[in-house]
Amino acid sequence: MGTRRVRPTLRLRLTLLNGVLLVGAGAILVLLAWLLVRDALRPTDELLPGTTVVLTDGRTLNAGQWQRQLVDAASQELLIKGLLALLAVGVVGVAGAYLVAGRALRPLHQVTATARRLGETTLDERIGWSGADDEVAELAETFDAMLDRITAAFEAQKRFVANASHELRTPLAVMRTEIDVTLSDDDADLAEYRRMAVVVREASERANGLVDALLVLARSEAQTGRRLARRAETDLAVGTANALSAVAREVERIGLRVQTSLRPAPVVGDPGLLDRLAGNLVENAVRYNHLHGRMWVRTGTDGQRSWLVVGNTGFEVAPAEVPGLFEPFRRGGQERTGARGSGLGLSIVRAVCDAHGGTVTAVAQPGGGLEVTVTLPSADPPAAT
Repeated sequence: MGTRRVRPTLRLRLTLLNGVLLVGAGAILVLLAWLLVRDALRPTDELLPGTTVVLTDGRTLNAGQWQRQLVDAASQELLIKGLLALLAVGVVGVAGAYLVAGRALRPLHQVTATARRLGETTLDERIGWSGADDEVAELAETFDAMLDRITAAFEAQKRFVANASHELRTPLAVMRTEIDVTLSDDDADLAEYRRMAVVVREASERANGLVDALLVLARSEAQTGRRLARRAETDLAVGTANALSAVAREVERIGLRVQTSLRPAPVVGDPGLLDRLAGNLVENAVRYNHLHGRMWVRTGTDGQRSWLVVGNTGFEVAPAEVPGLFEPFRRGGQERTGARGSGLGLSIVRAVCDAHGGTVTAVAQPGGGLEVTVTLPSADPPAAT
């Protein structure tokens, strides 16, 4: 078993750096003092050659010889005492630097300890640093803010899973109930079985639609901030026109007045996702409208950005509830289950926009309804002049 190496921690590196700087500065000062003493102790330079001096012990020495002895003795004493002082200052300085560095880095240990304790059930823990307003405090605040975002993401994930489970459970429960009731009826005839088959088919279509929507949402979110798996030039106006054709029968049934201005809106991206984006907006504008209401659809570009605007009359939405509409399984700022539709339409729209580097905004209309604006980078920005 080999010996364990000393880990070059930040505290150790700071201590060594402080010690090197301190000892180095002290050594330079000792050297300067030694040079100054040797240059300053020359009292006989101004005397005549051959001059002698008489010491206190009665000895007579040549002035030059006496000066050399004096300089040597003073230099030796200065070096010995200076090096001893340098050693003492170095030891005290290194020890003090080690203590100060440990105190300064204590919040980092708190960050590490908190990170090690974190788990799904302990995400409410925070560092809560209350020391000096310095870089360490900034790091602690940043870490706490990151934990807030992670906690919010976990809570959103939990809500999403719970709502998705409930949405999937509802049609499955309907199918099972219909089948059990029909099979338990010994007098059930062909008409009863046909009625059961219709109910089961509708429930299965609803479950299948929810699964498809979940797959599209997952696919869109997986490509957010990354290179799209498919990239092709497409026109939002074409996809929007196809979406309008798909809902034409429903529009006629409820008597909607549709105003369109479909100008070319070229973009580059995943054609399937972009068609789903336009389809979701148009379907929502029809589904959440009212009898004899209005719907307006516009597309266009300014050469740098292409846009799609879909608005409709309908139920009144409070402005404060608009951001919640882009959360999965929410309607009018409230979580919903059991209503028609998958409840993922605007969530998919936002995910597709993020994946394509675009933005989506919604504005509540006076008297009811919503206007949603999607903005994406244009496929052919103007050439630089």
